[in-house]
Amino acid sequence: MIRLLSAELFRLELRARMPFRYGIATMTDVPQLIARLTFDFNGHAETGIAADLLPPKWFTKDPTRALGDEIDEMLRVIRRAIVHAQAIRAATPFAFWRELYSAQAAWAAAENLPPLLSNFGTSFVERALLHALCRRHRVNLATAFRENLPEIDFAGLQPKLAGQRPRDFLPAAPPAAIFARHTVGLSDPITAGDLAAGERVEDGLPQTLEEVIRFYGLRHFKIKINGEAARDRDRLERMVRVLGDACGDDYQCSLDGNESFHDVASFADYYGALVGVAALRPLWPRLMYVEQPWHRRVALSPAIGDLVRTWPKRPPIIIDESDAELSSLPTALELGYAGTSHKNCKGVFKSVINAGLLAQRRASGLPAVLSGEDLGNVGPISVTQDLAAQAVLGVTSVERNGHHYFAGLAQFPAAFQEHALRLHPDLYVPYVPALPDARGKRAGWPRLDIREGRIAMGTINAAPFGVPGDLDLSGVPRESLG
Repeated sequence: MIRLLSAELFRLELRARMPFRYGIATMTDVPQLIARLTFDFNGHAETGIAADLLPPKWFTKDPTRALGDEIDEMLRVIRRAIVHAQAIRAATPFAFWRELYSAQAAWAAAENLPPLLSNFGTSFVERALLHALCRRHRVNLATAFRENLPEIDFAGLQPKLAGQRPRDFLPAAPPAAIFARHTVGLSDPITAGDLAAGERVEDGLPQTLEEVIRFYGLRHFKIKINGEAARDRDRLERMVRVLGDACGDDYQCSLDGNESFHDVASFADYYGALVGVAALRPLWPRLMYVEQPWHRRVALSPAIGDLVRTWPKRPPIIIDESDAELSSLPTALELGYAGTSHKNCKGVFKSVINAGLLAQRRASGLPAVLSGEDLGNVGPISVTQDLAAQAVLGVTSVERNGHHYFAGLAQFPAAFQEHALRLHPDLYVPYVPALPDARGKRAGWPRLDIREGRIAMGTINAAPFGVPGDLDLSGVPRESLG
């Protein structure tokens, strides 16, 4: 029998080194929440952790609401998921998650909360449960799924996968390295000429697109668009020139529409106009997919299917924010989408199910995309757990942006920094800023080590759900459980 014995929440206040504009929001300050949960596995107690930023304007994208109210609401759904988990007694980890998912969904429906938001709370408990399970059996996440230690039973949730096990469609071994797909935000500078006086971040790290390519050797990129045709076209043309000069023919990219298109036909018209631009011709052979161009209000409507049937030369299009429920991907595939994204905040078990559905689709010769996208992950929990899950799912190009918008682990306690450098020496390197800070100090801190555009996965793949050892949380302020 599995049950939750105790739960603790911790909170860090982080500030971005440069503004990150995504969709209708610009992130400058944001909390990171850490959950530490202890479970009883048939008489054996084991602790697991999970962490994520609490990013306003992503789960709901309501321009009228105050940022603080949205953060409070995210905390509310996480606390409620813990309350539901405390009442569960389940025979297997997968059964525990299914009960939690159902209880949280029923509560959210009664509270008129959207599934994407409410399942954020479920995912916190789920991640801590998987971490504890891996620690209990002293295995990494890949082994846990290949040996089906969670005891996943697909039949009750997805009949198309009845009789299968995760090992039937997940990779035989996680990749040894993953491409870091660099995010170019809506207001990010492309060249040094885009930086106005006083906008240069004086920490020695790269800031413009040109600089990050040189610094990290990047070859994969995620470009955000917002549907403002003239503005997007100008930025895309300038980016294509920079990418061609820096990478030659050796690059790939995705476009992220961030739900900018509110009616179905508008994106087809917008995309068709861009394809006709001569200066953008080098981009299209290197486009992997377009991510969530349509607002969630229309993204899974029958009108999408009507459009797809009359748009044979469309690019591969995937859902992201619309992937809120277990039924979301099957609905999307029926409408003509090519796949979906994985983010830990949307759930690991759900992505395993999605991976199985996409493997069947791929075997039938149809386009099947499971992408890896970021939510500004930063720190030695959310980054490593996200990468561990991506590797298990077979995703080899993952959007990574936390290391660019935040100054490495500079804002994390010394114990976190020491843990990262000691136990993830292939992932983090010590960094000393080129210039002193406002106090005249040049104290160093760990930064993500991306070489030739890739992230080494050795220590992440080896650790229980990407997090080795015990992380000292004594220096992190506590957050109330309610």
